[in-house]
Amino acid sequence: QVQLVESGGGLVQAGGSLRLSCAASGRTFSTYSMGWFRQAPGKEREFVARINSGDYRTSYADSVKGRFTISRDNAKNTVYLQMRSLKPEDTAVYYCAADRGLDGLRPGDYDYWGQGTQVTVSS
Repeated sequence: QVQLVESGGGLVQAGGSLRLSCAASGRTFSTYSMGWFRQAPGKEREFVARINSGDYRTSYADSVKGRFTISRDNAKNTVYLQMRSLKPEDTAVYYCAADRGLDGLRPGDYDYWGQGTQVTVSS
């Protein structure tokens, strides 16, 4: 079992930055690939970024590429999402998730989820 707790969300003006954190319980964090997803009101949950276990290979949605950076610190059991140049369309609840496999881009690929943190970008 892995429990995930997100933090760092809030209200920011367009063009600003936020860093989300996701703290994981358990001693096996390093064996999980980690992802960030987001869900805006009335929309489906969508992939944002992921970082593999082992080789730390990263993937990003086209909409955030060049603006968001995912990273992990296995010693702290934490994954981060650094968000820059935020836009109003980035407004959503952001979720972190843990995947036993590699390279998953769909919510169904992930085994554990956090409760989410709200990010609101004002214009």
